[in-house]
Amino acid sequence: MGLLSKLVPDVGVDLGTANTPVSQRNRGICWNEPSYLAVDRRERKVVAVGQKARRMQGRVPAHIQIVRPVRDGAIADYEMAQVLLNHALQQVRSHGVIRPRVLVGVPADATDVECQAVSDAVRDAGGRTVDLLPQPLLAALGAGLAVQEARACMVVDVGGGSSQAAVISAGSLVASNCIRAAGDRMDLALVSHLRHRHNLIVGERSAENLKITAGAALPRLEPGHGSIRGRDMHSGLPRSVTLDCNEIAGVLQPITGEIAQLVKSVLESTPPDQVGQVMEGGLALCGGGSLLAGLDELITQVTGVRCQRVAEPMSCVALGAARLFSDPRLLRTVLGGYERG
Repeated sequence: MGLLSKLVPDVGVDLGTANTPVSQRNRGICWNEPSYLAVDRRERKVVAVGQKARRMQGRVPAHIQIVRPVRDGAIADYEMAQVLLNHALQQVRSHGVIRPRVLVGVPADATDVECQAVSDAVRDAGGRTVDLLPQPLLAALGAGLAVQEARACMVVDVGGGSSQAAVISAGSLVASNCIRAAGDRMDLALVSHLRHRHNLIVGERSAENLKITAGAALPRLEPGHGSIRGRDMHSGLPRSVTLDCNEIAGVLQPITGEIAQLVKSVLESTPPDQVGQVMEGGLALCGGGSLLAGLDELITQVTGVRCQRVAEPMSCVALGAARLFSDPRLLRTVLGGYERG
């Protein structure tokens, strides 16, 4: 059995809008790169994948196109998604000679068409068999929550393209919802604000860096600021702008407020007894967007339920898949309660 497990790798994939973490049973995270590709449009050839492609954004000639094949949690460019998946799975297949069994996290509200697109792309990229599970369920597993028990727990997953909240009990979703308000929307809000308020044109990547270094979901009492460089709309010349952290928090507030209301709405649709169990255990916050300072505090304020960011927020979904593969009984239980794809 030990030799067989080496020859037949079990792989977990979180095909995300911003990043694509990949895990393997007994190895944990074995690949985690941004969901970006650089394509030479003249030759229709992929010249870079992942972090290398992301670093090229805004720094390449016109014939090099930076492609993000996943938008709002769904495949937007099938061919490029297949290339990304193939590159990711190659990192695992080097450790096994047989095509891997793949478990993929999909948004809780993914349509049958979207699920079929993911399943087909993974098979075309080298997956032997493909199972799909809701990202919140896998994220809860990756966070170490006891989802198989008949006691409700809750996870909030804030990614690049979507935010999801779900209450889970006995291996199934009790209540869940998903909105397209997440990290990318925050970046675009900053781009728009800088253009209209400060007459500065900046790219999404620069806006994202400003969000990471100086962004917050709540106003801060202590002083703080962040600087960003762009092109002046009137002179066309480079210029820097310094923004107070509370100004940035105000720009992000409509989006962070939507996320907090999402969590509240899921709690309101959860049976009373299970709400009580969630209040006792608290909320697990994960996803790249959860790294925004103060988001956990905002959700706590709006819902009245303690919210805490998990230890490895950006890898929870893929880690949850690895945990499932290491526990065959739990895998059968969870797959049996959610047969899709």
